[in-house]
Amino acid sequence: MRCGIRPLVSPMARPVSPVSPHEGEHLRVGDEYYVLASSLASRRRKHVLAHQDTFAVLDQSGDIPLALEEEMGVFFRGTRHLSQLELLAGGRPPFFLSSAVTPDNLRSVANLTNNDVGEDGRFTPRSTLSIRRTSLLCGPQLLIRCVLHSFTLGPLAMRLELRLSADFADVFQVRGLSRVRRGTHEPPRTEGGSLVFAYQGLDGVRRLTRCEITGADVHWEGRQALLDLVLAPEEERVVDLAITCLNDEAPPPPRLGFTGAEAVREREHRLWQGELTTVHSADDGLNAIIAQALADIFMLTVAPEPGTPHAADRFVYAGIPWFATIFGRDALITAREMLTFAPGLARSVLRTLAALQGSEVNPQRDEEPGKIIHEARYGEMPATGEVPFGRYYGSLDATPLFCMLLGAYARATGDLELVRELWPHARAAVDWMERYGDRDGDGYLEYARRTEHGLANQGWKDSGDSVFHADGRLAEPPIAPVEVQGYRYAALLAMAELAEAIEVDGAADWLAAAASLRQRINDDFWLEREGTYALALDRDKRPCEVVASNAGHLLFCGVPYAGRARLLGSRLLRADLFSGWGIRTLASGQPRYNPMSYHNGSIWPHDNALIAAGLRRYERVDGVLDLLTGLVEGSLHFEDRRVPELFCGFGRRRESAPVPYPVACRPQAWAAASVFLFLEAALGVELDAPRRRAVFRQPQLPAWLPWVEIRNLRIGDARVDLNVLRGKYGGSIEIARKEGEVDIVETR
Repeated sequence: MRCGIRPLVSPMARPVSPVSPHEGEHLRVGDEYYVLASSLASRRRKHVLAHQDTFAVLDQSGDIPLALEEEMGVFFRGTRHLSQLELLAGGRPPFFLSSAVTPDNLRSVANLTNNDVGEDGRFTPRSTLSIRRTSLLCGPQLLIRCVLHSFTLGPLAMRLELRLSADFADVFQVRGLSRVRRGTHEPPRTEGGSLVFAYQGLDGVRRLTRCEITGADVHWEGRQALLDLVLAPEEERVVDLAITCLNDEAPPPPRLGFTGAEAVREREHRLWQGELTTVHSADDGLNAIIAQALADIFMLTVAPEPGTPHAADRFVYAGIPWFATIFGRDALITAREMLTFAPGLARSVLRTLAALQGSEVNPQRDEEPGKIIHEARYGEMPATGEVPFGRYYGSLDATPLFCMLLGAYARATGDLELVRELWPHARAAVDWMERYGDRDGDGYLEYARRTEHGLANQGWKDSGDSVFHADGRLAEPPIAPVEVQGYRYAALLAMAELAEAIEVDGAADWLAAAASLRQRINDDFWLEREGTYALALDRDKRPCEVVASNAGHLLFCGVPYAGRARLLGSRLLRADLFSGWGIRTLASGQPRYNPMSYHNGSIWPHDNALIAAGLRRYERVDGVLDLLTGLVEGSLHFEDRRVPELFCGFGRRRESAPVPYPVACRPQAWAAASVFLFLEAALGVELDAPRRRAVFRQPQLPAWLPWVEIRNLRIGDARVDLNVLRGKYGGSIEIARKEGEVDIVETR
């Protein structure tokens, strides 16, 4: 996860400073940053919309209840611009009938009707007014269209009310951080028929929320909009509400209206879809998971300029609600998961992160030259330094992952132009690993934060209690996580391959360094008794002899020798790690194990996808199919078939479903993208654009999946349509269409 954040469900779990109940609990406890978990929020069904730097979390009726401790609201660039949006009909909340987010994630649609209403001596029975409420985001605007239809025999008189509030809370406040001081809230005012909320932040930025209603006469009364409507029998009336988020640092959006905004969003989605390799299968459940995953990835991608539709020009944010911004690690892994099916995303991620690469030694940001950024945030609190994450470099793994992705992208696409463009950045990344990442010259990458406000743990398991010894004692920094050593090994191999491809020096040295590192990892991290690798080395080079999922990433990187790979694969699939739904982050029976914890027993889909790809590398296809089956069958229990950031690690029982994690991001990029790496692993796909071929190594499908169709698979400038069929002795490949010069190679 990002920011070392996990939920603080109970304030009794650890001592915290007392704060006002309106402020929430402190987000930071000791060395950890928390998300404050709300029991009310855990019971509320939510609809999530996003576009560019704006996202909205609504309830299923389209409302934003006034619940300041929850993530409900409209957020723009790290600030909540709307904290209440509640519709009343005849003085009462409408009766809820049904709702859904459309399959493309563009709209939230709710069907409502009136309750029994008595007003001014009149009685209006329930279910005489239909309210179809459609919400859509376009840039920094939430556009809501209410289609009202009267089903009475005579005139229908009804007062509609909209209650609105804007608290301008920073997203870190919403997550639970109390603040000593805040900026200045201006009184709400009407301006040109609109209601305007304004806030002058401590960062000097003035933020506004403009609320405008069209289609009916409006009377503003404080923070309420009153609409007195009279509808003839069978009359249909359209009332639109536009919520616009503004600040001094961003230009105002064009006034498109609901219909214009809808057209813009549909065009973006249509063009983006046209660039993808599509997958369709014989299993409706898998198809639903794939469709939702693609919709989630699209929702989380942002363009450098509004209206840019192409995947190659779009960066992917990490997740909603807590991580709707740039995160280096998340974006790099997401792009690798999607590489076979959407290679343009990797191109954009690499270029964006190269532009943000560290350029100086800045301890306050854990920045050093050549280091790839951990996260970059807008918002008042990052700008004032109340949290260190405005531009923060505290991750050990993003830098080798950058080199790994560049190598994988070049193999898959043959795009050496990008390699040459980014070569200085890749060299700077390698220089960082040698000069700064290896703190003591022992050949391993280690972390120890340089600012007291930074993250204590800087691998992907970055909560404060995720790295420890077999007796439960926390490891002391500098810490060398095992998976990051694997990433460095793979990065060195990638750099050698790239150097040869663009004909520059360095390949031989990097190959030699990689071979030496591989041997040392196997010497220093291997735990013979457990058949796995240690979680990490502490500051005294003592191994953390803990059985965890991290070792599985070494399979993905190709670090274990064949014999140890067999042992590790079997160890990962034992019942104390594999729950039946997925591989836990920590084996049951280990110290600090808790299936409801963030990193010590939960199940993360992206973690499992990387392990599955590693099992495939060492021909443990049975394990790949077990993990794919667990993901698919587990995801059928999740709302909208949406794969969450993580879920609890309780064991699978015949009558059970996976247990949700209280504050998991949904949608979350590397979770959504995991299904594509699972499919790549099952099919054994290796794209080799420089040699103009695609290799399918012993393709396999699980027993419940007879066939898979792949359309528009790109290998360099060639395009291929394929069918993969399950047979008695494995899968087989049929070529349905081929454009361009390319070989399809199937090995058994």
